[in-house]
Amino acid sequence: MYKPRVVFPYTEAGLGHIMPLNAIADKFEELYSDRVEIVRSQFFTESGNEDLKIFEERLSSTVVRANRHPHFGFFMTFSMDFWGVRLASWATMKHLKNGARKAGYRHMAELKPDLVVSTHWAPNYYARHIRPRPLTVMYCPDAEMNPLFCYFCDLDLVSTPTGYELARKMYRRRFNDDNLKLVPYLIRNEAFSVPRDKRDLRKSLGLPEEMFTVFLAEGGYGIGKMEEICSVVLERDLPVTLIPVCGRNEELYRKFLGMKSKGTTCFHPIGYTDRMLEYEAASDLFCGKSGANIIAEACFFGVPQIVTKYATNIEQHIGEYYENTVGSAMKIFDAEKVADKIEEFLQYPERLEPFRKAAESQRENYGAEQSARLIFDLLCTKFPELKEPAEGATEAEK
Repeated sequence: MYKPRVVFPYTEAGLGHIMPLNAIADKFEELYSDRVEIVRSQFFTESGNEDLKIFEERLSSTVVRANRHPHFGFFMTFSMDFWGVRLASWATMKHLKNGARKAGYRHMAELKPDLVVSTHWAPNYYARHIRPRPLTVMYCPDAEMNPLFCYFCDLDLVSTPTGYELARKMYRRRFNDDNLKLVPYLIRNEAFSVPRDKRDLRKSLGLPEEMFTVFLAEGGYGIGKMEEICSVVLERDLPVTLIPVCGRNEELYRKFLGMKSKGTTCFHPIGYTDRMLEYEAASDLFCGKSGANIIAEACFFGVPQIVTKYATNIEQHIGEYYENTVGSAMKIFDAEKVADKIEEFLQYPERLEPFRKAAESQRENYGAEQSARLIFDLLCTKFPELKEPAEGATEAEK
């Protein structure tokens, strides 16, 4: 029997796009690898096409620029809203790198997909413009769906009730009960195997077991207010474990290695790590920008959040969702005031408890299985022979 090709194309534009795609690809492979051919595609680099490589590099550099210069980030997302779905998608594709659009069409066609699952808008755009046209699915990791995620596909998935309702309201002609679904957040599957006991985790990570632990992160590129916050906490010599994660920002990591505690603060900077989930779960408090992936993971482990920065409207919506709807986050953009809040929680730990309980309340809203099954159901509309026989079916029906 022919095995349909299901393609998962990766896009280097921040870990918030990569980690959810890993989660859904892993679960889909676990459930359906016997019936479909699964292709994990490093879409923009594997063909060797220079235009595609440069296009992805510019996507990545745009994210970096937005983090360094939030005014640019807000202008960029405002422009998307202003021009709307089709014009914003077309203009970005046409002008970010000349030649990349047609190269993207060619490479997508070369992959011969029957279904394309993406967590970034660009692969979906390419898939919609090739013939024969595959089925397409997009998962939006953000609190609200920006216009590029509203470009047509066969199935859109979103994980926040507010984002779902807003999309149905703003794009009445685009979305309906069949092509927009509210699903649990696509957290990495490894998260479910991380121990819950903070003291055991701290011991395994070489951290003080009893100290209040603060985890700081600014996305994969490590651009934000971590350095300023760490400097203030170190200067005050607070009795906390401070864990700034620098990601790909080697310059900041080297700078942190030169910063020393006065004696009380346990300062534990790390670069790019494959133990990110364990550090998050071992913490009492998260401080950083409101990236979709990092705040969702903090919530999963019951860790309250201090949002220290918005780089774009997208991140503002994410931060406000966790602050106002979930209740697990607080917004503090000033480094001195962040340190004040840490001191307050050290003195009055009960004041952190409502935020912790709000984060804990979200734990059931995680996992990739529901999304995987919805995607498979969509694939079965084109390949009905993939369906398992109904319970009680006769041998002839099977």
